[in-house]
Amino acid sequence: MKEFWDERFASEEYVYGILPNNYFKSWLDRTDTGWLLLPGEGEGRNAVYAAKAGWHVDAYDLSEQAKKKALKLGQDSGVSLNYNIGHLEELSLQEEEYDLIALIFLHLTGDERRNYHRKLIQLLKPGGLILIESFSKEQINNNTGGPKSLDMLYSLEDLSKDLQGLEVLEKLKLEADLKEGSFHRGKACLSRIVAKK
Repeated sequence: MKEFWDERFASEEYVYGILPNNYFKSWLDRTDTGWLLLPGEGEGRNAVYAAKAGWHVDAYDLSEQAKKKALKLGQDSGVSLNYNIGHLEELSLQEEEYDLIALIFLHLTGDERRNYHRKLIQLLKPGGLILIESFSKEQINNNTGGPKSLDMLYSLEDLSKDLQGLEVLEKLKLEADLKEGSFHRGKACLSRIVAKK
């Protein structure tokens, strides 16, 4: 998987663009600043936006190429990022450290997804938020981005079960017109959820 993402991010182009994800931005703009964790952050568009808004940002990904581009984007934008390479279980992250954790189009298989989300919840402070934007199961019929495996596409039911015990503030299933670089472009079927610990 690391090789796949290194290859995707190897070009000079920011393949998902340099602007933040719209859903992430809409929540960030109305949330008090604090400590933010961005798993699977890719080329840094969300991390840079958050850092410019005054958040303390920790980000990570599997791809060295993604990190290089994220750090360059940060430098060009006048912010520095704490960006690590590795899997969640390999990183030294403290429990109850984050005010917000945002997963933007981070897709995992069923069992892996469930375990991953439960581990991330442990990293949230009491009162902290977890925000997820993902492709829904219906995206399998589109060619506008996302995995080509149903097991890696998320229903709201799946996400609600993963976040059981948290207070769900919002959950939406919708079709949206994506304009995020060359790989997320056009009509897409999405699942969105925000929950509070």
